[in-house]
Amino acid sequence: MARTTPHDRPITAAQPLYWRIATLLLGELRDGTIPPGERLPAERRLALHFGVSRETVRQALEVLRHSGLVTTDRRGSHATLPGPPVETPSTLTFPVGARSTAPGAVDRATVAWETPPPEHAEALGLAPHRPTLVHRYESAGADGHGRRTAVTSFSAVALAEVAELARCRDRADGTGSAELRRAYDWMRRAGLTLHHRDAITRLPGAPSVRVTRRVHDQYARPLEITDLVMDAQQDALVYEFTLPAAG
Repeated sequence: MARTTPHDRPITAAQPLYWRIATLLLGELRDGTIPPGERLPAERRLALHFGVSRETVRQALEVLRHSGLVTTDRRGSHATLPGPPVETPSTLTFPVGARSTAPGAVDRATVAWETPPPEHAEALGLAPHRPTLVHRYESAGADGHGRRTAVTSFSAVALAEVAELARCRDRADGTGSAELRRAYDWMRRAGLTLHHRDAITRLPGAPSVRVTRRVHDQYARPLEITDLVMDAQQDALVYEFTLPAAG
């Protein structure tokens, strides 16, 4: 007898709740919200996403596993629908605008637990005066030209979901160096799909541009915002791209 899978029939109220959740989750697998080979979000996060209990999520995942649509190993559950494997991008750096230090150049990064700039707090959904992890980056050539300064603020979601970022709070005194260059890798390993939006604008009266990067996850929750100011001569530009979570 042929095996029945969630996409064989439409959602109806008569179906068990777990079957309906399996069908909705399959839709996200099919439309690329969760790309092939990517690790699925944790049961707790899926339960919040769909507004059901974790037991219902477990039953839905079991339906998809039985149908061969997801597989589970020691790293968690993964989509197995046909498609190209998720590759690890090698071109993104944290923070936006960071570069390799040339001989004699100044390159410094620090991290502090403090109140972020007001516009950052608003973008991240933080209450006024609520502290968070704030990263600062500065770079300049040996001759003082080509200066870049970046300020990044992380959201409560990022600190709750990404263990490596949460651990930074203990040493976030604003004086020591901060090695957060792998922040995006940490987010991806936590099962987050990173959606970036970088807006680049000329600063009036100065040969500089401002880059504002906003990053949110697959559930539209803000993760971080960065403001970078750098010496440059270019027109305004806005571009967007998506970085899948690690497979």
